Amino acid sequence: MTTLARKKLAIWIGLGAALIAGGVFLVTLILPPSHISFATSDGAEIKFQTSGDRFMEYEGDGVWNEMFVKGVNLGATVPGHFPGEFPLTEDDYVRWFKQIDEMGANVIRIYTVHNPVFYKSLVKYNRDKGEDPLYFMQGIWSPEEQLIELKDAYNPGIKQKFHKEIEKAVKAVYGDLKAGAVQGESGGKYTANAGPYLMGWHIGTEWDPEMVDNTNKVHAGTEPYQGKHFAATAEASPFESWLAELVDQTATQERAYGWEHPITFTNWVTTDVLEHPGEPLFEEDMASVDATHIEPVDWEAGYFAAYHVYPYYPDFFHLDKTLESIPDGNNDYNTYKAYLKKLKAYYKDIPVMVTEYGVPSSLGVSHLGRGGRNQGGHSEQEQGEIDVSLTRDIYDEGYAGAILFMWQDEWFKKTWNTMRFEIPEDRRSYWLNVLTNEKLFGILSMGPGKEDQITIDGKLEDWDALAEGEVKSWDNPSPGMKRLRVTHDEAYVYVGLTLDEPFDPAKRELYLGSDILSGGDQPKTELPGKTLSDGLENLIVIGSDEETQVKAAPTYDFHRRLYGQYGYWMLDEQTEEQKVQFQPWKLAVSLTMTPPDTRFAQPFKDMTVGKLVRGTSDRESENFNSLTSWQYSGNEVELRIPWMLLGFADPSSLQVIDYGPLKKDRSFTTEKTSGITFVPWMVERGSGEVSWPGDTGTLDLATQPKYTWSPWETVKYTEHLKAGYYALKDYYASLPDRR
Repeated sequence: MTTLARKKLAIWIGLGAALIAGGVFLVTLILPPSHISFATSDGAEIKFQTSGDRFMEYEGDGVWNEMFVKGVNLGATVPGHFPGEFPLTEDDYVRWFKQIDEMGANVIRIYTVHNPVFYKSLVKYNRDKGEDPLYFMQGIWSPEEQLIELKDAYNPGIKQKFHKEIEKAVKAVYGDLKAGAVQGESGGKYTANAGPYLMGWHIGTEWDPEMVDNTNKVHAGTEPYQGKHFAATAEASPFESWLAELVDQTATQERAYGWEHPITFTNWVTTDVLEHPGEPLFEEDMASVDATHIEPVDWEAGYFAAYHVYPYYPDFFHLDKTLESIPDGNNDYNTYKAYLKKLKAYYKDIPVMVTEYGVPSSLGVSHLGRGGRNQGGHSEQEQGEIDVSLTRDIYDEGYAGAILFMWQDEWFKKTWNTMRFEIPEDRRSYWLNVLTNEKLFGILSMGPGKEDQITIDGKLEDWDALAEGEVKSWDNPSPGMKRLRVTHDEAYVYVGLTLDEPFDPAKRELYLGSDILSGGDQPKTELPGKTLSDGLENLIVIGSDEETQVKAAPTYDFHRRLYGQYGYWMLDEQTEEQKVQFQPWKLAVSLTMTPPDTRFAQPFKDMTVGKLVRGTSDRESENFNSLTSWQYSGNEVELRIPWMLLGFADPSSLQVIDYGPLKKDRSFTTEKTSGITFVPWMVERGSGEVSWPGDTGTLDLATQPKYTWSPWETVKYTEHLKAGYYALKDYYASLPDRR
């Protein structure tokens, strides 16, 4: 054989080996992985089943053990993207699977069908896990917008869309789907069989009570649905009968693949089965959806109830006296645990899981809960402690599982008390508004781009390592100040001040006025006897820990404009002082409630969120506080100010809330800013002497430091496991392996 012939032969052998190896790899993804399962009476495989009020896992050799389902909800996005874009990669999924697994969770819940990479990545990850895999619970998204709009679940278009989504979900799980590209939906070629790693099906989203109520009225007299695998009971409402058909169709679709898994549908406190005499809003008790009104007919894997239960919503959690039955040990009552006890007492014959619960680590707050379990206003450390306490309550009350909301922070989310200020809404994912608590439920922090570059600790040497052009600097911006430096990222405007002498808040206060628009107010109280050529929108006050905060100009104050006399009329009229002084930056946490629109009256409530917390943002420090906004050391002062506190509706496109009147729907309008003009000055506490940049009684703002930046379309972000991750890991380790 010639040398050339030998080379050709070697090449062909190599190609053949590569093709065989590739084929083997593909086959390992397509074929079901090895697993232990139990055969039903008609030959289907099951790994999990329900028995009475217990959730059971098959261990092999005919042995079933009761388990406690512990897990996290997993979203489909990273910062800079919206849910329908599905940007996650195999590296993202596998990295997160490993972290979730090491935390001690046994399941991930997803809300909808992800792209094929999710199922492929999970199968790949679990192949090295043997008989201890990480399971997932597959959610099936409902046509939520159409349900709310049409208020009739039996609408043919809704039914058709929902049934198609069920078919898609089942085929995706079993690697038997090729879905074309549709904007806002997952798609691609699904070949990985993830069925052996499925724990259960979770159908639908939180049900709108008006839709449920109207469906029941319009379709009164509907015969209870009777299906092959599931049926509605004689007591079932028309809506529950509609749900029974969806559950049955899911079972029928899955049975074609030779498997059975436990099935549930999504429910929440708003449509629960209990009465809430302490709830002021009628719609929170308008309709009930009862899981016991659906029963398995021929489905050995079983069926369970699932609820989203948070400790602060609806309002009855902090208002209902009937829940004041379990002392929390801190001179208050654990109304969350009391509610769980009542709900579990109702569902005594079937398993019930809490498949969403938790609190966010955000600066902003939007609802109040007993015992400090508010929706927001928590550091990452506090978030972790509360999440563990909620998990413990769920476990102690005999629930079958607890699935935390949520794994990763989600920048695209919105909250009722900040959404009017985030404009345009289709750019929410391009910046992180730490006043919007919904964005920060994760136990995996998705922080802004400079989080690992700038540590808020009162020392500015790390600023010197930033890339050229990242920082703008001004020397001698005001008497007593040597240098002012400013930079930004997706969440904050960072300010570094170098003073002539060490900062002593007992001797002096520092002020930084900010101007982003024409108009505004003169700081008459804070800068007496001085005049600026244009007004300010906001004012950063730096003094003692209690004093340090961002304040809003009286005529610019979002809170006053929305809830005062030109908005909802829920605030008292301004006093003469309030018309002049810059006001604390506040968010509403509860609106005015008055009969007959509500069951009983409740006053308007708000909270100050403009206070700046002094501490360190160094995650390696034992004094780390994720809510840290400022610190000083010697003659250096360092701050990071959330964008919204400075008037920004969308910093990525330079949009700020303008001075225009509210629209008819009480929405704000915006204007594009050219930047932030800073006006620094200093006030001696003893003498009241003001050191400021003006030579005369009037200061031209055109001469002051103006920070500018370019719009952005892509984001940088960081990933860090929060304290809650490690707190849950410790708690999970304390639980027995089996109930």
